[in-house]
Amino acid sequence: MFLQELSPIFQELVQKPVAFMGGFASGVFRLNLSQDPVKTWLDREMGAPSTPSGNGSSDNNNGSGPQSISID
Repeated sequence: MFLQELSPIFQELVQKPVAFMGGFASGVFRLNLSQDPVKTWLDREMGAPSTPSGNGSSDNNNGSGPQSISID
């Protein structure tokens, strides 16, 4: 019974060992994949274009801080 619960984990380990170990290591070390230096390393390795940090992605709040909402 206990082995049946662990079988999906072992299947992922066998099918994609590098991705599994990377996810396992990031969980053990509590790495946030959207923060530096992990983000820049992933962008460089995967060839994804890096977005400039700063005001480029936060145009929606215009730096005004927390906003209140009303729920009807």
